[in-house]
Amino acid sequence: MRTTINISDRLLQEAKLRAAGSQKTLTSVIEDALRLALDAKQAQASNRRIKIPTSGSGGLLPGVDLDDSASLLDRMEGRT
Repeated sequence: MRTTINISDRLLQEAKLRAAGSQKTLTSVIEDALRLALDAKQAQASNRRIKIPTSGSGGLLPGVDLDDSASLLDRMEGRT
């Protein structure tokens, strides 16, 4: 896709030098840099810790087995 963007003269010159030095096109250098920036941003966002609010004194109730989903469902629906 063709598009027009505004880049500072200094940054464009650096990109052109990088392209010439690596025998790549200017387009390829800009695409690679943009891809790296977007990937880094996505990786940073996925590494955030999410704090889930809890209540109560903590821990499981006696007799609760987290590996037994049928039993958990029964307890949540008040069948035990």
